[in-house]
Amino acid sequence: MKRLLVKSLLVSLLVGWVAYEYWRFPDISALNQKNPKTTALIDLRDKKYRQNGLKPRRQQIWVSYDTVSEHLKKAIILSEDASFFSHKGIDFFEFKEAIKKDWEEGKLKRGGSTITMQLARNLYLTPSKNPLRKLREILIALQLEQRLSKKRIFELYLNVVEWGRGIYGIEAASLHYFSKPASSLSSLEAATLAAILPDPINPKDRALLRRRNVILDRMAKVGYISREEFQQATETQLWRKGE
Repeated sequence: MKRLLVKSLLVSLLVGWVAYEYWRFPDISALNQKNPKTTALIDLRDKKYRQNGLKPRRQQIWVSYDTVSEHLKKAIILSEDASFFSHKGIDFFEFKEAIKKDWEEGKLKRGGSTITMQLARNLYLTPSKNPLRKLREILIALQLEQRLSKKRIFELYLNVVEWGRGIYGIEAASLHYFSKPASSLSSLEAATLAAILPDPINPKDRALLRRRNVILDRMAKVGYISREEFQQATETQLWRKGE
């Protein structure tokens, strides 16, 4: 009986916490019409610059979903969230695998975050591994999926995600690294930019090259590029003009 009461109390507390979080949610519906002027991540980076006595750096140019290279969209989907267009904000299989992996390794490392969850974190939260932060990320992701179209979610993601120190969004990243607009990215360049996303601040060339080639391999396996294009691309040295 005592165990049942404790369980009921915990469930009640969780339900109350979820209700409270929903109550204090940001106005997500506004994102249908307006592009956010800043994000929690950008504010965090700016704060760190100021703490170090430096002026915040910010390169960001908003572009529409339709003007972004299809190569880039495909590379990101295959590398970050292959089920993006079919799930409702959470890829439960990947999330379960992430929890299992973290449990086995005894650390909160693999997030299992979908593109929608990453957007929720970028817009409103911190990068911390706190479990409550992760729950907030999930709740906001569910709200994003309810209020916005998949196309709009992906468009927002492409424009706010971090691609280097002070570089936010695909247009700024494309201009910085390849001196061209995001509409003109090749499959090789797209795979390179997608490979930067897991570690945008301090990408190591060896790891970046490996991730780029993995993404190219996935693009070949789904028939997006040919095996000949894949082989030629993987033989190309890593080159980032903006570095």
